[in-house]
Amino acid sequence: MTVTIRPADRRDIVAVAELIEEIERFYGSTEIQPLEERRSQVEEALFGSPPLASALLVEDEAGDLVGLAAYSFLWPAAGSSHSLFLKELYVRGTLRRQGVGARLMAEIRARAAARPGCSRVEWMTDRDNPNARAFYKSLGFVEFDGKIVYRVDTNTG
Repeated sequence: MTVTIRPADRRDIVAVAELIEEIERFYGSTEIQPLEERRSQVEEALFGSPPLASALLVEDEAGDLVGLAAYSFLWPAAGSSHSLFLKELYVRGTLRRQGVGARLMAEIRARAAARPGCSRVEWMTDRDNPNARAFYKSLGFVEFDGKIVYRVDTNTG
């Protein structure tokens, strides 16, 4: 199957919001926020002033969205440089193991390399996600063991 990888634009807001539901279900969520709420958050995140994030989308031959790479630039990284942080990489199950994820990662690396002052690409995956870990290893990436991730919900104090 032929796919196209391209930056998200405003016409993709609803489709990205729908894809986010698919991603949430993939990760086991059973409580999904309403589509209109997701749509509003996608619009604000990708097209607000300033935008909070960027996204590359994978579009199949029929024009359906079948994958996503969501990222932001973070500062500081090494010294006073910045990094590209890949928050989400998702490819629909029917297209996995066909090179689509590898193409997304190559495009993410190219975007980081093209941005002056961007010194690296960083991302995380769950320790209990052997498929993702094997995927990144197959691309030659080595796991970095030096960080511990903390998280607190803003609505719980």
